[in-house]
Amino acid sequence: MSDTRIALVTGANQGVGFQVAKELVANGVTVYLGSRNLDRGEAAAKEIGPGAIALQIDITDGASIAAAAERIRSERGRLDLLVNNAGISNTRLSQASAEERSGQSFLEDYVKSSKASTASLEEMRAVWDTNVFGTLAVYQAMLPLLRESPDARIVNVSSAVGSLALNADPSHPYHARFGPVYPGSKAAENAVTLAIMAELESTGIKVNLVSPAFTATNLNAYAGTESVEDGSREVVRVALLGPDGPTGTFTSWENKTIPW
Repeated sequence: MSDTRIALVTGANQGVGFQVAKELVANGVTVYLGSRNLDRGEAAAKEIGPGAIALQIDITDGASIAAAAERIRSERGRLDLLVNNAGISNTRLSQASAEERSGQSFLEDYVKSSKASTASLEEMRAVWDTNVFGTLAVYQAMLPLLRESPDARIVNVSSAVGSLALNADPSHPYHARFGPVYPGSKAAENAVTLAIMAELESTGIKVNLVSPAFTATNLNAYAGTESVEDGSREVVRVALLGPDGPTGTFTSWENKTIPW
């Protein structure tokens, strides 16, 4: 068995996922760059260089997930690190004009249309299908490969906007913005991660939940306040934790505990 760690990062052709994959490769990890669009994944892998391998995976498609798992098994026989990063905040960005995509204005309009009383159930199902069900589906498919590793770790990339404890506090700055679509999906993803943690706590597989900073990416129409490098720091730090590193944590940079 090769000593080189084998990782899968979903949603790795852009944004936080790309930066995480890039830094993992720089640290000697062989990384499968998960991407719904294989051409974009191959372009991202080429940009990163040796150690980066494009892998087509749509986390809302069971056949795609199964094919990705089979490819990793046939080529590597195991998986040491799973970074569940793929996620969406809405379905409107892909349909919006350049003017409509303008950062803060897009977010403000989206918040207004995503309150409990105004949220589209169709939109909510689409976001949850990726962020919640997709994350769980990838975990289920990759778990047998993780069990083959002597030092396996799962890092789920979520968000503090899904913290029920924080958002239940009326003084929290984002309290009034909590809604059932993206924030609700992240609360559900956190619950799924907690279930994974509970299931695996008696095994050698470690599980961590991470919230990146408010990073300027396509996820938020580039309204984020942090660079992708700074916003990805905590994900990278946790992903590179060694066998003696902690499990069952929910943190932001740097190792700051987030309440559930």
